[in-house]
Amino acid sequence: MRHAEARHTPRKRFGQNFLVDAHYLQRIVAAIAPQPGDSLVEIGPGLGALTRPLLQRVDRLSVIEIDRDLAARLAAEFPAERLVLHNADALKFDFATLGSDLRIVGNLPYNISSPLLFHLAQFEACLRDLHVMLQREVVDRMCAQPATPDYGRLSVMLQARFRIERLFVVPPGAFRPAPKVDSAVARMIPLREARPRLADEALFARIVAAAFSQRRKTLRNTLRQWFDAPGLEALGVDPGARGETLSVADYARLANAAEATDGHEN
Repeated sequence: MRHAEARHTPRKRFGQNFLVDAHYLQRIVAAIAPQPGDSLVEIGPGLGALTRPLLQRVDRLSVIEIDRDLAARLAAEFPAERLVLHNADALKFDFATLGSDLRIVGNLPYNISSPLLFHLAQFEACLRDLHVMLQREVVDRMCAQPATPDYGRLSVMLQARFRIERLFVVPPGAFRPAPKVDSAVARMIPLREARPRLADEALFARIVAAAFSQRRKTLRNTLRQWFDAPGLEALGVDPGARGETLSVADYARLANAAEATDGHEN
């Protein structure tokens, strides 16, 4: 492993920080608890530190790796019938092509973490669960509750689709090169039937984005495209409140009301 690291210079443009600590690798595998027949997909396998123990547990593993050099190295190390390699950008990858009941795992690049999470959320119907490692600050935002400093657009948009749990923190020293911040591993499970019913998902996303676009402004101002003050009050929402005080269910109610009155732009 150290030999492989010495031959590969981590590339900043791909956000490469490789997890090398055996203790945390074991904890991640234990959290996933992979079974032989699982449809497991690893994003950013890198030098294969997590790939190897996963392949000891499953019959076949699909991996998405953007770095051509690392993809070639993985292809040379593992037989194609066991490691299905996609040399591709995870931000643009169609995960639905890999089938259903997918189990996603990955040490996600910090520089594209939010866009990648939003992209993965689009495939919730074909996902069983996700175990992802991200900057701790991002995981805290993912799990945050209303009326807390970390609660924001990312919290609402992901919690509308997933039950999210922070499992454990991973210190900088577990990586090569070491990042400047703590990381954390999160488990995301699609809500399925428990998911809020949304008449128009795009409208929901626009309302949530507007509510958090200027955090110091009240909902009377940020949502005026769709509601006046009496309209908000009729829906049980204080016009003088700010976006971070509303729950996911509140946002769903607002979006469905806006769709029903056709108050949004066509």
